[in-house]
Amino acid sequence: MRATDALVAIRRILRAAEFASRDLARKSGLTPSQVVVLQIIARQGEAGAGAISEAAKLSQATVTSLLDKLEERKLVLRRRDPNDRRRVTAELTAEGRAALADTPDVLQDRFSARFNRLQDWEQASVVSALERVAALLDAEGMDASPILDIGSLDRHAPPQPER
Repeated sequence: MRATDALVAIRRILRAAEFASRDLARKSGLTPSQVVVLQIIARQGEAGAGAISEAAKLSQATVTSLLDKLEERKLVLRRRDPNDRRRVTAELTAEGRAALADTPDVLQDRFSARFNRLQDWEQASVVSALERVAALLDAEGMDASPILDIGSLDRHAPPQPER
């Protein structure tokens, strides 16, 4: 029963994402989506919601909500551009840099590192098979980011444990 084997493999992927999300939330108080936003800001130095949205493949509304939560936790600071008051950028605070440094690897980072070590033909084969699975599930047209997370991307993370 290959269909059963395929469904079991899909379920394992979903469970891996769920466990990784829970582990990340337990250890850092952050969701994978929040970590990705922090990583993008760290790479760019400062970034606007549009640039973060494009880099994370998330809607600008989702990024704005994530930035609201990160700013509320004092992990990012948003500022208006003095030259263009319509433009708002976000930068990491010292707390944000520390939180990012203390955050374990997210599942997509581990996947990317291992995937990039595959031969080109293996990478193409994996992508092709996954795209086919998405089509079989009528999910090929769904808006999705490369963030392996379960549930709402802008949900509240559990409070960070006291240190």
